[in-house]
Amino acid sequence: MGLFDGKKGLVFGIANDRSIAAAIAKELHAEGAEMGFTHLPDADPSRPKSEKRLRKVVGDWNPKLVMPCDVQDESSLDAVFSAAAETFGSIDFLVHSIAYAPLDDLQKPVYGVSRAGFNMSMEISVFSLIDLVNRAKPLMSDGGSILTMTYLGGETVIPGYNLMGLCKSALESSVKYLAHELGQSRIRVNAVSAGPLRTLAASAVGDFQKMTKLYEAFSPMRRNVEFDEVGKTGMFLLSDLSSGITGENVHVDCGYHVMGGPPLDAEE
Repeated sequence: MGLFDGKKGLVFGIANDRSIAAAIAKELHAEGAEMGFTHLPDADPSRPKSEKRLRKVVGDWNPKLVMPCDVQDESSLDAVFSAAAETFGSIDFLVHSIAYAPLDDLQKPVYGVSRAGFNMSMEISVFSLIDLVNRAKPLMSDGGSILTMTYLGGETVIPGYNLMGLCKSALESSVKYLAHELGQSRIRVNAVSAGPLRTLAASAVGDFQKMTKLYEAFSPMRRNVEFDEVGKTGMFLLSDLSSGITGENVHVDCGYHVMGGPPLDAEE
Protein backbone atom coordinates (compact mmCIF):
# COMPACT_ATOMS: atom_id res chain seq x y z
CA MET A 1 0.00 0.00 0.00
CA GLY A 2 1.40 3.39 -1.04
CA LEU A 3 1.45 6.58 0.99
CA PHE A 4 -0.71 8.27 -1.65
CA ASP A 5 -3.20 5.52 -2.40
CA GLY A 6 -6.55 7.26 -2.91
CA LYS A 7 -4.97 10.72 -2.91
CA LYS A 8 -5.28 13.17 -5.81
CA GLY A 9 -3.40 16.30 -6.74
CA LEU A 10 -2.22 18.80 -9.32
CA VAL A 11 1.35 19.38 -10.49
CA PHE A 12 2.28 22.68 -12.15
CA GLY A 13 5.67 23.21 -13.76
CA ILE A 14 7.12 20.05 -15.29
CA ALA A 15 9.19 21.32 -18.21
CA ASN A 16 10.96 18.05 -19.04
CA ASP A 17 12.32 14.91 -17.39
CA ARG A 18 15.01 16.94 -15.63
CA SER A 19 12.59 19.14 -13.71
CA ILE A 20 12.43 19.08 -9.93
CA ALA A 21 8.65 18.84 -10.27
CA ALA A 22 9.13 15.71 -12.39
CA ALA A 23 11.34 14.14 -9.71
CA ILE A 24 8.67 14.81 -7.07
CA ALA A 25 5.84 13.57 -9.32
CA LYS A 26 7.80 10.37 -9.97
CA GLU A 27 7.89 9.65 -6.25
CA LEU A 28 4.21 10.55 -5.86
CA HIS A 29 3.30 8.16 -8.66
CA ALA A 30 5.33 5.38 -7.08
CA GLU A 31 3.32 5.87 -3.89
CA GLY A 32 -0.02 5.59 -5.69
CA ALA A 33 -1.04 9.21 -6.29
CA GLU A 34 -3.51 10.19 -9.00
CA MET A 35 -2.37 13.40 -10.67
CA GLY A 36 -3.30 16.08 -13.12
CA PHE A 37 -0.60 18.08 -14.91
CA THR A 38 -0.31 21.40 -16.72
CA HIS A 39 2.11 22.65 -19.35
CA LEU A 40 2.83 25.99 -20.98
CA PRO A 41 0.38 26.78 -23.79
CA ASP A 42 1.76 25.98 -27.23
CA ALA A 43 1.86 28.91 -29.64
CA ASP A 44 0.91 26.57 -32.47
CA PRO A 45 -1.69 23.97 -31.34
CA SER A 46 -0.87 21.89 -34.40
CA ARG A 47 2.69 21.50 -33.05
CA PRO A 48 2.18 20.92 -29.30
CA LYS A 49 5.82 20.91 -28.23
CA SER A 50 5.16 21.69 -24.55
CA GLU A 51 2.44 19.09 -24.28
CA LYS A 52 4.63 16.46 -25.94
CA ARG A 53 7.50 17.18 -23.53
CA LEU A 54 5.14 16.79 -20.59
CA ARG A 55 3.53 13.60 -21.91
CA LYS A 56 6.99 12.13 -22.46
CA VAL A 57 7.49 12.40 -18.69
CA VAL A 58 4.03 11.51 -17.37
CA GLY A 59 2.46 9.46 -20.18
CA ASP A 60 3.04 6.09 -18.50
CA TRP A 61 1.51 7.28 -15.22
CA ASN A 62 -2.07 7.33 -16.49
CA PRO A 63 -2.51 11.08 -15.87
CA LYS A 64 -6.11 12.03 -15.14
CA LEU A 65 -5.75 15.50 -16.59
CA VAL A 66 -3.23 17.17 -18.93
CA MET A 67 -3.93 20.79 -19.83
CA PRO A 68 -2.22 23.99 -20.93
CA CYS A 69 -1.98 26.70 -18.28
CA ASP A 70 -0.82 30.30 -18.45
CA VAL A 71 -0.66 31.61 -14.87
CA GLN A 72 -1.00 35.18 -16.18
CA ASP A 73 -4.32 34.35 -17.83
CA GLU A 74 -7.40 34.19 -15.59
CA SER A 75 -9.43 32.22 -18.13
CA SER A 76 -6.66 29.64 -18.46
CA LEU A 77 -6.55 29.15 -14.70
CA ASP A 78 -10.34 29.01 -14.53
CA ALA A 79 -10.34 26.21 -17.10
CA VAL A 80 -7.72 24.15 -15.24
CA PHE A 81 -9.46 24.32 -11.87
CA SER A 82 -12.87 23.73 -13.40
CA ALA A 83 -11.49 20.59 -15.06
CA ALA A 84 -9.79 19.55 -11.81
CA ALA A 85 -13.05 19.88 -9.88
CA GLU A 86 -14.89 17.86 -12.51
CA THR A 87 -12.16 15.20 -12.73
CA PHE A 88 -11.23 14.79 -9.07
CA GLY A 89 -14.00 16.42 -7.05
CA SER A 90 -11.43 17.28 -4.40
CA ILE A 91 -7.64 17.27 -4.22
CA ASP A 92 -5.15 16.45 -1.48
CA PHE A 93 -1.99 18.14 -2.74
CA LEU A 94 -0.62 20.72 -5.15
CA VAL A 95 2.91 21.19 -6.49
CA HIS A 96 3.92 24.68 -7.63
CA SER A 97 7.17 24.67 -9.62
CA ILE A 98 6.83 27.88 -11.61
CA ALA A 99 9.35 30.69 -11.97
CA TYR A 100 10.35 33.08 -14.71
CA ALA A 101 12.34 36.24 -15.29
CA PRO A 102 13.07 37.82 -18.68
CA LEU A 103 16.62 36.83 -19.59
CA ASP A 104 17.73 40.40 -20.19
CA ASP A 105 16.58 41.43 -16.71
CA LEU A 106 17.93 38.29 -15.08
CA GLN A 107 21.40 38.97 -16.44
CA LYS A 108 21.45 42.58 -15.25
CA PRO A 109 22.43 43.70 -11.76
CA VAL A 110 19.38 44.12 -9.54
CA TYR A 111 19.59 47.90 -9.71
CA GLY A 112 19.36 47.73 -13.50
CA VAL A 113 16.21 45.62 -13.93
CA SER A 114 13.27 47.12 -15.78
CA ARG A 115 9.94 47.87 -14.13
CA ALA A 116 8.18 45.59 -16.61
CA GLY A 117 10.67 42.76 -16.05
CA PHE A 118 10.40 43.05 -12.27
CA ASN A 119 6.60 43.02 -12.35
CA MET A 120 6.45 40.05 -14.71
CA SER A 121 8.98 38.07 -12.68
CA MET A 122 7.11 38.66 -9.43
CA GLU A 123 3.75 37.87 -10.98
CA ILE A 124 4.84 34.57 -12.49
CA SER A 125 7.26 33.44 -9.77
CA VAL A 126 5.41 34.60 -6.65
CA PHE A 127 1.82 35.69 -7.24
CA SER A 128 1.17 32.48 -9.17
CA LEU A 129 1.59 30.52 -5.92
CA ILE A 130 -0.85 32.80 -4.11
CA ASP A 131 -3.34 32.52 -6.96
CA LEU A 132 -3.06 28.72 -7.17
CA VAL A 133 -3.51 28.39 -3.41
CA ASN A 134 -6.61 30.58 -3.52
CA ARG A 135 -8.09 28.42 -6.27
CA ALA A 136 -7.05 25.12 -4.68
CA LYS A 137 -8.43 25.89 -1.22
CA PRO A 138 -12.09 25.12 -2.11
CA LEU A 139 -10.97 21.74 -3.48
CA MET A 140 -9.14 20.90 -0.24
CA SER A 141 -12.18 20.65 2.01
CA ASP A 142 -10.53 17.78 3.94
CA GLY A 143 -7.19 19.56 4.23
CA GLY A 144 -4.14 19.13 2.07
CA SER A 145 -0.52 19.95 1.40
CA ILE A 146 0.98 22.53 -0.96
CA LEU A 147 4.62 22.62 -2.00
CA THR A 148 6.68 25.18 -3.91
CA MET A 149 10.31 25.33 -5.05
CA THR A 150 12.88 27.87 -3.90
CA TYR A 151 16.66 28.29 -3.71
CA LEU A 152 19.27 29.63 -1.28
CA GLY A 153 19.49 32.82 -3.34
CA GLY A 154 16.22 33.87 -1.71
CA GLU A 155 17.89 33.91 1.72
CA THR A 156 21.34 35.25 0.94
CA VAL A 157 23.22 36.72 -1.99
CA ILE A 158 24.18 34.24 -4.71
CA PRO A 159 26.08 36.18 -7.41
CA GLY A 160 24.39 35.65 -10.75
CA TYR A 161 21.00 34.79 -9.26
CA ASN A 162 20.09 38.48 -9.24
CA LEU A 163 16.40 39.26 -9.83
CA MET A 164 15.33 35.68 -9.18
CA GLY A 165 16.78 35.98 -5.67
CA LEU A 166 14.29 38.75 -4.94
CA CYS A 167 11.49 36.59 -6.32
CA LYS A 168 12.47 33.60 -4.19
CA SER A 169 12.70 35.79 -1.09
CA ALA A 170 9.14 37.00 -1.69
CA LEU A 171 8.04 33.44 -2.42
CA GLU A 172 9.45 32.16 0.88
CA SER A 173 7.68 34.94 2.78
CA SER A 174 4.46 34.02 0.98
CA VAL A 175 4.85 30.42 2.15
CA LYS A 176 4.92 31.57 5.79
CA TYR A 177 1.90 33.84 5.49
CA LEU A 178 -0.10 31.25 3.55
CA ALA A 179 0.79 28.57 6.10
CA HIS A 180 -0.54 30.83 8.86
CA GLU A 181 -3.74 31.68 7.03
CA LEU A 182 -4.55 28.11 5.93
CA GLY A 183 -3.44 26.20 9.01
CA GLN A 184 -6.89 26.09 10.61
CA SER A 185 -8.24 24.65 7.35
CA ARG A 186 -5.71 21.82 7.78
CA ILE A 187 -3.85 22.92 4.65
CA ARG A 188 -0.09 22.94 4.97
CA VAL A 189 2.25 25.07 2.83
CA ASN A 190 5.98 24.39 2.56
CA ALA A 191 8.95 25.01 0.26
CA VAL A 192 11.87 22.86 -0.85
CA SER A 193 15.18 24.63 -1.30
CA ALA A 194 17.30 22.35 -3.47
CA GLY A 195 20.97 22.56 -4.24
CA PRO A 196 21.96 23.26 -7.85
CA LEU A 197 20.51 20.72 -10.28
CA ARG A 198 20.90 20.83 -14.03
CA THR A 199 17.37 21.92 -14.88
CA LEU A 200 16.12 24.11 -17.71
CA ALA A 201 15.87 27.06 -15.31
CA ALA A 202 19.44 26.55 -14.06
CA SER A 203 20.82 27.03 -17.56
CA ALA A 204 19.92 30.74 -17.38
CA VAL A 205 21.65 31.43 -14.07
CA GLY A 206 25.35 32.25 -13.80
CA ASP A 207 28.11 29.68 -14.26
CA PHE A 208 26.42 26.42 -13.32
CA GLN A 209 29.60 24.34 -13.47
CA LYS A 210 31.36 26.60 -10.96
CA MET A 211 28.34 26.45 -8.66
CA THR A 212 28.24 22.66 -8.56
CA LYS A 213 31.99 22.50 -7.84
CA LEU A 214 31.50 24.98 -5.00
CA TYR A 215 28.82 22.80 -3.45
CA GLU A 216 30.99 19.71 -3.77
CA ALA A 217 33.84 21.50 -2.00
CA PHE A 218 31.87 23.40 0.69
CA SER A 219 28.95 21.19 1.71
CA PRO A 220 29.35 19.05 4.85
CA MET A 221 28.68 15.95 2.74
CA ARG A 222 31.27 17.03 0.13
CA ARG A 223 28.91 16.40 -2.77
CA ASN A 224 25.98 17.91 -4.57
CA VAL A 225 22.40 16.74 -4.20
CA GLU A 226 20.68 14.30 -6.62
CA PHE A 227 17.27 14.67 -8.30
CA ASP A 228 15.81 11.66 -6.50
CA GLU A 229 16.79 13.08 -3.11
CA VAL A 230 14.82 16.25 -3.81
CA GLY A 231 11.96 14.18 -5.22
CA LYS A 232 11.70 12.05 -2.08
CA THR A 233 11.79 15.09 0.19
CA GLY A 234 9.05 16.74 -1.83
CA MET A 235 6.94 13.59 -1.63
CA PHE A 236 7.49 13.45 2.15
CA LEU A 237 6.34 17.07 2.59
CA LEU A 238 3.19 16.37 0.57
CA SER A 239 2.43 13.19 2.51
CA ASP A 240 0.77 12.57 5.87
CA LEU A 241 4.22 11.71 7.26
CA SER A 242 4.84 15.48 7.50
CA SER A 243 1.44 16.28 9.04
CA GLY A 244 3.00 18.53 11.69
CA ILE A 245 5.18 20.55 9.28
CA THR A 246 4.06 23.81 7.70
CA GLY A 247 5.58 27.17 6.84
CA GLU A 248 8.98 25.54 6.41
CA ASN A 249 11.74 26.05 3.88
CA VAL A 250 13.36 22.61 3.79
CA HIS A 251 16.91 22.59 2.41
CA VAL A 252 17.99 19.61 0.35
CA ASP A 253 21.54 20.67 -0.47
CA CYS A 254 23.83 18.27 1.39
CA GLY A 255 24.09 20.88 4.14
CA TYR A 256 25.65 23.63 2.03
CA HIS A 257 23.35 26.31 3.51
CA VAL A 258 24.75 25.87 7.04
CA MET A 259 28.32 26.78 6.08
CA GLY A 260 29.57 30.27 6.91
CA GLY A 261 32.97 29.68 5.36
CA PRO A 262 34.95 27.03 3.46
CA PRO A 263 35.93 23.81 5.22
CA LEU A 264 39.62 23.46 5.97
CA ASP A 265 40.11 20.94 3.19
CA ALA A 266 38.26 22.96 0.53
CA GLU A 267 41.37 23.84 -1.45
CA GLU A 268 42.39 20.20 -1.68
